[in-house]
Amino acid sequence: MEIKAQSLYQEMQAMASGASMEIGPFNPQETNNPSSKNFAEMLGQAINTVNEMQLDSKNQQIAFEMGDPSLSLADVMLAKEKSGIAFEATVQVRNKVMEAYKQIMNMPV
Repeated sequence: MEIKAQSLYQEMQAMASGASMEIGPFNPQETNNPSSKNFAEMLGQAINTVNEMQLDSKNQQIAFEMGDPSLSLADVMLAKEKSGIAFEATVQVRNKVMEAYKQIMNMPV
């Protein structure tokens, strides 16, 4: 998997510019929140990407163990490390989201 830093940076800039737009009065009946849909979609895509990386790593490991001449040990180890780092980053994001949720829930109203 290639990490496309430029496209990620452009998405972050677009989200930041969207967040800086003028906010109108609060309407509790309004349930169409596109930012929550975008966040949920991005989170789902990230989890799917991490899952695909882990499955690819496992498949490469099995193929290497079976004697596939097109794979080297370095390729298999690199794929394994990439998937491990991606998984740990996902766990850290989850931890931060849970921490933020707990802080919000403990706020006095």
